[in-house]
Amino acid sequence: MATNKQPRGGGAAPPWQRINNPEEEEKTRKMKVKVQTEAPKLRPPPGIPEVVEDFLRNFLRRCGLIRTLRCFEAEWYGSAPVGGVTGAVLVPDALTQNQLLQSELEAVRKEAGHLQRGLMEAGHSVDRMKREAEFHHLRHRQAAAHKTQLNSDLKQLREHRDAYGPALRLLGEKYEAALRQKALVSLEAELRQKEAELRQKETQRSETQGRQKTASDAGAGSVPKASRRHKDQDFPVYAHRPGPHLAQVGTDRSPASFRLSCSIRAHQLPVSCVRLHPLKPLLASASDDRTWRLWGAQALLTAEGHSDWLSSCTFHPDGTKLATTSGDCTVRLWDVPRSRCVLVLPGHLGPTWSCCFHSCGHFLASCSSDRTVKLWDLSGRRCRLTLRRHAAAVASVHFLPRSNLLLTCSADRTVALWDARLGVCAAAFVGHQRPCTHAAFHPAGDIIASCDSGGAVSLWDVRKPASVRVTTETGTSANQLAFSPTGRTLAVAGGDGQVRLLEAESCATISQSEHGDSVQSVTFDPEGETLMSAGRDGIVKVWRSERQEGANA
Repeated sequence: MATNKQPRGGGAAPPWQRINNPEEEEKTRKMKVKVQTEAPKLRPPPGIPEVVEDFLRNFLRRCGLIRTLRCFEAEWYGSAPVGGVTGAVLVPDALTQNQLLQSELEAVRKEAGHLQRGLMEAGHSVDRMKREAEFHHLRHRQAAAHKTQLNSDLKQLREHRDAYGPALRLLGEKYEAALRQKALVSLEAELRQKEAELRQKETQRSETQGRQKTASDAGAGSVPKASRRHKDQDFPVYAHRPGPHLAQVGTDRSPASFRLSCSIRAHQLPVSCVRLHPLKPLLASASDDRTWRLWGAQALLTAEGHSDWLSSCTFHPDGTKLATTSGDCTVRLWDVPRSRCVLVLPGHLGPTWSCCFHSCGHFLASCSSDRTVKLWDLSGRRCRLTLRRHAAAVASVHFLPRSNLLLTCSADRTVALWDARLGVCAAAFVGHQRPCTHAAFHPAGDIIASCDSGGAVSLWDVRKPASVRVTTETGTSANQLAFSPTGRTLAVAGGDGQVRLLEAESCATISQSEHGDSVQSVTFDPEGETLMSAGRDGIVKVWRSERQEGANA
């Protein structure tokens, strides 16, 4: 058999045959020298596990194939710089590969388990959502049916209400008319009772005078009758009897703040004055629209007769009459139950600004821009006295209850105290820097409060007119003021739309309430728990004390 048989395919001789050739040996020797010189610089090709190289090298050493090992090392390390061994097949480590595959398989199994559990949970959620959707659809259908039924019922109720609308309006009108009629009948009954009492007193007095005259004629013989003339009433002589609310003065009740209870659209034009009925819970308002109105729970009556705006109004002590002043220079006396004018008192030469009844009810004081104050005798229907002292228009007049003292204030910046019985000025109070707008007595009668157009509010001691007791500035014009029945609180109507409550002793501001437009008038009820204010906006506001609201609650 031939020993030098060529390999199949006509290629070169295998390495173990080429090594016995001298030329090949020389080439192998040079390669070995080159490998030994460059071996420290060579590194195994990247990406081939170190364990394969060691396995081949150890195998060739154990077998004693030193030349083959040298040739392997030369070819192994020599092929690295030029891109690796040509045609070499990497033999991976089976154990390492199995471990890697096993770890990947475990990870895939875990992920598959997680996905399976998520899928099951998603299926349960979908089932639950389907059941909830079916439940909500059922509820929606029930709610829609209920809504349809309610709309049908509401439509029927509205038709039913509209059918009763005319009847309700008619009943409301009848109810309002009945309330007005009831109030008017009550006032007429009081008027008839007062007239009966007056006729009885006149009858008794005439009988007494007749008996006295008969006795005097019998003693002195017959005397011819003289023509009798109607006598004027005389001012009563007072030793200053206490007023009806004097028992409340000084009571240990701290001044209360007020909250808005209700608002009344009293007039379309500004309201100049509001006053309370002395016996009933009724309120009178005077306005620039030339009318005055009487209010209970609603408007009871409206009266007109003046030819110009109304500036003030005040009730007679018995509540059956009302006096008004106006820009037409007259003072009118009204029969309240019949809402008609019974007496016109001309005589002022300018617009009349204020009026006030004497406690006896027989006299009426009025003031005017003609600088005078007139005292009217209502029995004689004439002017009894004309008081002249002020140098400018007189803004307000006020009688001290149960006395003949009359208080006036004027645009000449002074306040005057008069003895109406004698017609003389008893004291003058000087200290305001702006025209005075209003003045009022303290319920006890020993203190006077006054205000001016500059916003100053002053308290005066009646016994010491030379000096002001205390003064405070409100910062805006003060149009009117009023003492509470206890005398501890002073309400001030401000031109800035504020109703201010001041402590009467120090004039310190307790509280202030927003009325809206400029406030023209303020007044307290007899208990001091309700405050009424009126302004240029034509609205009357009723304020209740927080103490009363707490008691009602």
